[in-house]
Amino acid sequence: MSSIKIDLDGKRFDLPFIEGSEGEKAVDITHFRKETGYITYDPAYVNTGSCSSGITFIDGEKGILRYRGIPIEDLASKASFLQVCYLLIYGQLPTVEEADQFAGEITRHTMIHEDFKRFFDGYPMNAHPMGVLASTVAALSTFYPQGENNDNDLNIIRLLAKMKTLAAFAYKKSTGQPFMYPRNDLSFEENFLYMMFAVPAETYEPNDVIVDSLRLLLILHADHEQNCSTSTVRMVGSSGANLFISIAAGVAALSGRLHGGANQKVIEMLQMIQDDEGNYQKYINMARDSNSDFRLFGFGHRVYKNFDPRAKLLKAAADNVLNELGVNDPLLEIAKQLEEVALKDDYFLERKLYPNVDFYSGIIYRALGIPTTMFTVMFALGRLPGWISQWKEMREDPKWRIYRPRQIYTGRTITKFEDKNK
Repeated sequence: MSSIKIDLDGKRFDLPFIEGSEGEKAVDITHFRKETGYITYDPAYVNTGSCSSGITFIDGEKGILRYRGIPIEDLASKASFLQVCYLLIYGQLPTVEEADQFAGEITRHTMIHEDFKRFFDGYPMNAHPMGVLASTVAALSTFYPQGENNDNDLNIIRLLAKMKTLAAFAYKKSTGQPFMYPRNDLSFEENFLYMMFAVPAETYEPNDVIVDSLRLLLILHADHEQNCSTSTVRMVGSSGANLFISIAAGVAALSGRLHGGANQKVIEMLQMIQDDEGNYQKYINMARDSNSDFRLFGFGHRVYKNFDPRAKLLKAAADNVLNELGVNDPLLEIAKQLEEVALKDDYFLERKLYPNVDFYSGIIYRALGIPTTMFTVMFALGRLPGWISQWKEMREDPKWRIYRPRQIYTGRTITKFEDKNK
């Protein structure tokens, strides 16, 4: 069957089927309104495909995640973060020469203009780093206006290089410590950690366990199909907005507690349990109670109806990191207790409420010494190559046009104007 037939107002219409390379099926309604006068209604677009894409494949029922066809498990164990960036953005893994050139260009563009310091001077010390990051990423467009339309490859390099500098500076602003300029002798991950944690008074040497853990976290967050922030990047970019503005919009979308802010909420929840004498069972009972508004952050996923493949990898990494670093943290002990319950309890198993990527990433970030307010920023750093690749794919699509969803109007019908001032 190549189409579905639908009867409307005494007329029959044929809607063609579309099938993706992995067997995903869709009903093509491209011309539906034009031919029928109707629109489809799908709040939050949960049943709507907004685009076709060759970047990331997800099978939520089977727990599969692949970047450009490569299983996430392979990339997590074998690839560098910059290799994954290149793969997502340019569609294939780089050769040795391409990888060296790519890394070298990013290294040379890691510095930001000195005038950016004035931006940071204007923020209050307690400003959330995500707000700072969104505004400074948008500000990059004012420093490189000449490249808006014809220098996208260079702007991609600039953004990959400078966003980690902006993120680290946002953290330094919150601590009152001096900014640390990037070092060209360090890797991508080492450079970020150096700008985050180094101070002029001491020598800083990145820990290998921390560096590799950061590599893993960045790779596992690099892309995840058409989620809220990625759809935002595509939505804004569809208007012709430049790369920096489009990515800044993605950062803003990611800041929400139901999206990127979820890993921060996990740690805040654990802290709440700790403050309540560590009585985790009380909160499990509240989560089970249908009359309670309480929910456990870090459990379940909108897409994955099986175990999130990223969570599997991070669970193993979390155990290794805690052991290697010798971390003794009461919040992490509570997290382990919650995890044990969720993986054995029928209530959680029947509802497929497995610990998700936010649960484990929050634990690892805390173990690495990254403050809670920076968790979502770390998410943004990882997701950056995915946002860029999605924006680039959309802009290079010959069928590219501005996004313009429809609505069902439910307001008043025609109403006579009455001047209340008379």
